Amino acid sequence: MSRPLARRLDRDRRRMSPRVILASASPRRRELLAALIDDFAVVPSDVDELLTGDGFVDAERLAFAKAQDIARKNPGAIVIGSDTVVFDEDRSFGKPADQIEAMDMWRHLRGRVHEVATSVALVGASGERQLTEVAEVELAALSDAEIHAYVASGRPMDKAGAYAIQDEDVPTVTALQGCYCAVMGLPLWTTRGLLEDAGVPCRDPSAAFPRCAACPSRPDGG
Repeated sequence: MSRPLARRLDRDRRRMSPRVILASASPRRRELLAALIDDFAVVPSDVDELLTGDGFVDAERLAFAKAQDIARKNPGAIVIGSDTVVFDEDRSFGKPADQIEAMDMWRHLRGRVHEVATSVALVGASGERQLTEVAEVELAALSDAEIHAYVASGRPMDKAGAYAIQDEDVPTVTALQGCYCAVMGLPLWTTRGLLEDAGVPCRDPSAAFPRCAACPSRPDGG
């Protein structure tokens, strides 16, 4: 196939694809989704992110509620809703309300293994689908002074559990079992499968994020 023809077919395929909306204000989810597709809109949902204490159930409930909220206002679009909740056997952690709460989260989680659930829901005219990834994370055993410096930087203030796995200079995480991108906020292989099942062609995420090539959530096992 000639290159001009291939490019034309690719443009035609994108033109026939349904409009995709990301129902999130998260810059990390926007960056991650851009590894899969070029054309999508960002329309944040204002669903109240109230946690009930069951991290897995809350992640699924909130992801679906966000997708439904924006889908109702945008008929014909495919809407992606996603939510991430950090939790252990004692409690669940959403985004900290302030620096005091962020410090409290860190003191509770540091040096311990906890779970991170990220759910992805797709809602559109053709139906609804949802999948959830759960990863095990061990948070670094930072000192109070190190935690204070990290929190004071502002970087963890918009993140579930008051940390970002990608802040490797701190470092925040010492061990991970599961999908790195799920802990960031959007599991790419899972999202890719949902979008392609809905008729949206996607790229291989490992082209943008090489670590995805070895992800345990990759369809062929990483």
